[in-house]
Amino acid sequence: MRYKKTIEAIFLERPNRFIAKVLINNVEETVHIKNTGRCKELLIPGAKVILEDCSSNSNRKTKYSLIAVDKGDMLVNMDSQVPNAVVFEALNKNRIHGFENLTNISREVTFGKSRFDIYFESEKQKGFIEVKGVTLENDGIAMFPDAPTERGTKHVYEMIKAVKESYRGAILFLIQMKGPKLFRPNWDMDSKFSEAVRLASENNVDILAYDSIVNHNNISIGKPIEIELM
Repeated sequence: MRYKKTIEAIFLERPNRFIAKVLINNVEETVHIKNTGRCKELLIPGAKVILEDCSSNSNRKTKYSLIAVDKGDMLVNMDSQVPNAVVFEALNKNRIHGFENLTNISREVTFGKSRFDIYFESEKQKGFIEVKGVTLENDGIAMFPDAPTERGTKHVYEMIKAVKESYRGAILFLIQMKGPKLFRPNWDMDSKFSEAVRLASENNVDILAYDSIVNHNNISIGKPIEIELM
């Protein structure tokens, strides 16, 4: 997934979930944050950030959106709107193992009381994929979520229900960086979500984790990484 135009800036502060103050060529600017998660370990004063230039859209209140941040030697994409597009693109290019040669792929399809990110069909089966973008990393371990998520837990239980109704189901954690070697549910932050994922695995829902190839104006799916559910 490619951004049309990006620029570098320096992060100053985050007054609320939706905006940040940054320096662009030593001029302070208010920008939109495309992630309402906490991201406290990423948005540190003085950090170099990447902004998407949206100035061509006259309807916006801000000219820029914050999409990525340097964390040590890693560039972390923190655009919460991008993981679905990255996985959709990867499926169309047969880059996700076990989901090659699909005959139909659609986004945002309703099942029960939930809307799953991706619906797919192959010659032998139909199914759903729920995508979770992961920006939290500590000592080479990626974790999700970085804040409690009742909505995410609901999606997991709906996926279990879909599998029991003979659909194939998968939850794919897209780690929005290159570097982590292991993925774990964040039990300390949200034990209910983590328990739901463990239960989903026991009920034949595929649990997948892929890292990403990230640069200033592009993010694409990388390779699968090891998963540890407990």
